[in-house]
Amino acid sequence: MAEINSLEELGAAVKSAGTEAAVAENAAAAETTETTEENAAPLHERKVDDLGRSYATGKRKDAIARVWIKPGTGKIIINKREFESYFARPVLQMVLLQPMVAADRMGQFDVIATVKGGGLSGQAGAVRHGISKALTYFEPELRPTLKKGGFLTRDSRVVERKKYGRAKARRSFQFSKR
Repeated sequence: MAEINSLEELGAAVKSAGTEAAVAENAAAAETTETTEENAAPLHERKVDDLGRSYATGKRKDAIARVWIKPGTGKIIINKREFESYFARPVLQMVLLQPMVAADRMGQFDVIATVKGGGLSGQAGAVRHGISKALTYFEPELRPTLKKGGFLTRDSRVVERKKYGRAKARRSFQFSKR
């Protein structure tokens, strides 16, 4: 090492050491980015069957929906009925269409779904979940939009089980003093 006698020499030595370290860091970073690009996880792949459909299963509460989507005119069939007659309440129809509106794909896909279990609200949520997943399988680039809207997250709330010694899950039997 060279001997440093003044502040100017010290500053020059620090700058040169800093640039050498920065060059070494940049080279190491370039090597790691090359290796991570090679080993990077693949983006989500398009999953379409021979008939040009994407399939997904949606769940909410006790309802399970099997959903197929394919390019079409926007017809939605649930259990062999039009969705307006199956889900008569406008709120449930709105819930069902939310992923299509968020992805800006209204009227571009035909949806065929079979749904079992639960009540109408749970079934609407299950079909919505299934449509969202099927859209991401058909067009993987829609995933960030649907994920941001919360449509890909399964609503895992289920009815709490009844416990023994209780009238319901938490309600006690009526108390009688005498």
